[in-house]
Amino acid sequence: MMEKRTEIFGIRAIIEAINSQKDIDKVYIQTGLKGKLIGQLESLIRKNKINFSYVPTQKLDRLSKKNHQGVIARISPVKFYDINEFSGIIEKSKIPFILILDQISDVRNFGAIIRTAEISGVDGIIIQNSSSAPINSDTVKTSAGAIFNIPICKVSHIKDAIYHLQSMDISIICASEKAEKNIYDVNFRIPVAIIMGSEQKGINKSVLSLSNEMVKLPMFGKIESLNVSVACGIFLYEVVRQRI
Repeated sequence: MMEKRTEIFGIRAIIEAINSQKDIDKVYIQTGLKGKLIGQLESLIRKNKINFSYVPTQKLDRLSKKNHQGVIARISPVKFYDINEFSGIIEKSKIPFILILDQISDVRNFGAIIRTAEISGVDGIIIQNSSSAPINSDTVKTSAGAIFNIPICKVSHIKDAIYHLQSMDISIICASEKAEKNIYDVNFRIPVAIIMGSEQKGINKSVLSLSNEMVKLPMFGKIESLNVSVACGIFLYEVVRQRI
């Protein structure tokens, strides 16, 4: 059974959805739930590398007033691409322009970034299965529908995506306030993938270590950082400016 077209509840229904290869954004499982059927579901979730979390019954009750049987799955309103499908799309681009989001968990920031990415000509966005904002009605609304016009690739680890892109001769540029190089001193006329991290944690250190370059935005005021969606917009439009 479906709720608001984006949710499935009930253990058997979710198992069927996974077996039918539905694009599941996240599964919420009641803490402490036991049984053969829930064990089967958990195995399927892990096998298919689906994002999930254990939550108290109260949260599940807030998500659905139906008989959820202790499990609710959110179905993504958009198709997710794996890295091989995504590469096929990128290869068609004259000068690949990719955006990678590392641990961007705020839905409104995510939606705003997607909107700017689509309108600035980004070929596609890569996100991680875990620690990423869910794609729901709020994401769609904040993106002004742009989410339906840009390919989104989900990977288990950002590092794996970086290795794959570098094998395609795509330069990895990390946005970091700790960088020494200025954004306006970087050549964006080549194939690039720009990585933006969350405002709280920034980009994971293991990801930073794989970058071809780390660059920063010049700042002159007393505030030490920008909202990530604003900073991302500045980066993306510097690419546009250089390529016009």
